[in-house]
Amino acid sequence: MPAMEEEAVANEAHHFLVVTYPAQGHINPARHLARRLARAAPGARVTISSAVSACRKMFGDAAAAGAGGELVDEGGVRYAPYSDGYDDGFDRAVHDSASYMTQVRVVGARTLAAVIEGLRDAGRPVTRVVYTLQITWVADVARDHGVPVALYWIQPAAVLAAYLHYFRGTGGVDRDIAAAAAARDRMAPVRVPGLPPLRLRDLPSFLAIADDDDPYAFVLDAFRDIVAVLGRGDSPTVLANTFDAMEPEAVASLRQHGVDVVPVGPVLSFLDAAKSGGGGGAITTTTSNDLFKQNDTGYLEWLDARPAGSVVYISFGSLSTMSRRQIAEVSRGMAASGRPFLWVLRKDNRGEADDVAIAGGVVVEWCDQVRVLGHPAVGCFVTHCGWNSTLEAVASGVPAVCVPQWTDQGTNAWLVAERLGAGVRAAVSEVDGVLEAGELRRCIDAATSEAVRASAAAWREKARAAVADGGSSEKNLQAYVGKIRAN
Repeated sequence: MPAMEEEAVANEAHHFLVVTYPAQGHINPARHLARRLARAAPGARVTISSAVSACRKMFGDAAAAGAGGELVDEGGVRYAPYSDGYDDGFDRAVHDSASYMTQVRVVGARTLAAVIEGLRDAGRPVTRVVYTLQITWVADVARDHGVPVALYWIQPAAVLAAYLHYFRGTGGVDRDIAAAAAARDRMAPVRVPGLPPLRLRDLPSFLAIADDDDPYAFVLDAFRDIVAVLGRGDSPTVLANTFDAMEPEAVASLRQHGVDVVPVGPVLSFLDAAKSGGGGGAITTTTSNDLFKQNDTGYLEWLDARPAGSVVYISFGSLSTMSRRQIAEVSRGMAASGRPFLWVLRKDNRGEADDVAIAGGVVVEWCDQVRVLGHPAVGCFVTHCGWNSTLEAVASGVPAVCVPQWTDQGTNAWLVAERLGAGVRAAVSEVDGVLEAGELRRCIDAATSEAVRASAAAWREKARAAVADGGSSEKNLQAYVGKIRAN
């Protein structure tokens, strides 16, 4: 029997269940990882489980039956949804986030158990559960069913190192962070063991929470739960969506403190498509399922008509709400720059600014960001620095103007601007956090300078080399799958 056939036969008994929090920033990397696992373990079965509400957005009427059914997307990835108790969707304007996290821990645990039992009864038993952030209860459900787990870390390794050392109090870093936060000194130096020098603004924003009554205190508790299990006898392997060349110090620090971290990134499906013959490096997409629908695709034709490197792409992600002043400042700054721009600005993210006039560029509700970043007309990306967007920009070689707002975004901006040199970090108003027109124009000029463009191009090659055959991340993932197969 040929070696590849023997490998496929050996993998047939394996079934990876990737469980994800029902948000765009969690589902996308989960889908990318599912495809990577399928490639790394030919013959194995890979299924994604997210909340019913998310599957309904992706599949429409096909998901109407709710939890327990199985769906398949255009890329061949299977879905078996669980219920989080909010099958009609979570509305931030109506529902309370802390209450949601309590509800999903109870309802989600029960319905995910039913998913695992249903797959077992159907002759497709789950052999490994991989879960994303904010849903640590998944590990308990898996262990109750005798299934080993892995944590899929979808933020930088530096962020995990910061949380680890903060909650463990390594070297007194927790006291240093608390003192800087109490003084409201975002530029205060903070030394995280094993990492280069940082400032408070470069750390995850949740570490600055000093009051249990803070509306996001529950998020910090969720990260505390993640850190609590690391380094124990039953500690999960951490599959990290980063790569060795990008974060060598953070990866080393985690390993030195007992975390079995496996860098497997950048986990991006378009890199896999290019590697397997998808156009010699051209960016393509393999599936159209998305939580947000495009209102039209005319922006692609518009990009086709723009000169190479001329367009500024602006997107602040799926969660940020932009104030009237912020929209006005971006619009004013782009008008002053004279550069063509493509701006993603969803109606539900415009806050009170529905009536603000925007001219001089193309504004869309949503777009295929991968295709936009891969388009030769795009020369700069003004971004909130969510980790998915950051990795897509790095792997596409597009310089970034970093405008971080919360959670891991400050660390991501530090990585891009200070460690990689592939972008610049914008200064925002001390009063309301708004990026003003003059600063936006200055940053775009800096980001499109020859030096930054050259650095961005170099990191594009390093990112792609990591996931290429024989690359560091590819070898790491193969070793992880091989260890599972051996056990």
